[in-house]
Amino acid sequence: MRWPRGFFIDSRKVRVVNVTIENLAPCRKLLRLELDAQAVDVAFEEMTRLVQRQVTLPGFRPGKAPKEMVVKSHSKTIHDEVRRKLVNDSYRKAIEDNKLDVVAGPDFEEVQFGPGQSMQFTATIDTAPEFELPEYKGLKATREVGTIAEQEIDKAIEVLRNQRVTYNDVDRPTQTGDFVVVDYSATTDGQPLTTIAPTARGLTNQTGFWMQIKEGHFIPGFTEQLVGAGKGDKRTVNVDFPADFVSAPLQGKKGVYEVTVTQVKESVLPQVDLEFAKSWGADSMEILRVGIRSDLQSEADNRRTRDVRSQLIKQLQDAVTCELPESMINSVTREVVYEVVRENQQRGVSKEEIDQHKNEIFTLANNSAKDRVKISFLLSKVAEKEDLRVSRESLTTRLITMANQNKVAPEKYVNDLKKKNGINQVHEQLLLELAVDFLVNNAVLEEVQAPLPQATA
Repeated sequence: MRWPRGFFIDSRKVRVVNVTIENLAPCRKLLRLELDAQAVDVAFEEMTRLVQRQVTLPGFRPGKAPKEMVVKSHSKTIHDEVRRKLVNDSYRKAIEDNKLDVVAGPDFEEVQFGPGQSMQFTATIDTAPEFELPEYKGLKATREVGTIAEQEIDKAIEVLRNQRVTYNDVDRPTQTGDFVVVDYSATTDGQPLTTIAPTARGLTNQTGFWMQIKEGHFIPGFTEQLVGAGKGDKRTVNVDFPADFVSAPLQGKKGVYEVTVTQVKESVLPQVDLEFAKSWGADSMEILRVGIRSDLQSEADNRRTRDVRSQLIKQLQDAVTCELPESMINSVTREVVYEVVRENQQRGVSKEEIDQHKNEIFTLANNSAKDRVKISFLLSKVAEKEDLRVSRESLTTRLITMANQNKVAPEKYVNDLKKKNGINQVHEQLLLELAVDFLVNNAVLEEVQAPLPQATA
């Protein structure tokens, strides 16, 4: 049955006779509520009249069926709707009257009621922590200042050169720094590595595998044993898998690799000249250096701004000691664990290897979650005290930016967010950012000279 839009039980008739509040844990409370029998009877009467107007029974015109017959045929519907409305309305009234800041819940239990009886039920909720906000205006922080040194530009150019590197085949024995393309198969104790490490297929057999002749590359001590090998040469390479090797079953084991060198390659960096500058969209090396300087300066400014914000947030965080809602910590912990697992999977770490470190991942995620939850409460309090508001324009701009980053049409992205209450989360994030901006704008900043870059040998 569909009720008319806007149907409600008059909250003035919802009289919460008794509310007791029990602390179950830090920031978790149990509310015991009781409504008088008169409020319950009024609710049954109103719902019965509504159902009577809406239903059609055989032999009667719409809305004209006798009340007794309506109650008999729709008793469950009437009972369920009265229960739902009285529980929700009385709970909201109890929250308002007791000025409780609910952040999770409610979980309703033990609902007992009926016509002519009072209603009794419990509601378990999580509330925001109680704390006194310390003085947050005039916090002190240091901010680095300084221009980009020529050495930093030179380093950036070397990075660009390495992005344009070419690999030329050479007909000579390998030297340190060369790249080789190899085929290999590996055993330990005469058995393929996969015998004891089923997920180590890539470490057991490979064809056309690139590696650089460089200390510590691939498996420690491996590539150094290929120095002097030429194209077509075969080598037996013995290795000791480190105690902290990425594949746990191989840790501390000895491995024997049969290797065939199929190609020897020499890396060649481009000359730093006009042609190089043009490959990066600049008409000269001077213009390229100017562009690099501008990019590095922007990166440095952003990094220094983030550092100031971190200093101020840390001061605020250290100045407050409070309990935190466990449900929020658990929820954020799950989010952080998901982030860590996803990042490791993108790096190619196997599920088995992630599982081996799950306790460590959980501990780190839980600590991070506690920091995030505490900081969000602190900044929310600052925003509340300063009456900071998120404008519709800034919310729209952020949503469009997020849609573009995810390569989704803005309309679809917003609709998808609405389905999982994501708009409120974006709004909350923007509000916290406004609070941090407020801290920065009202902070006392001491400018210090940024350290000069270390000279490279």
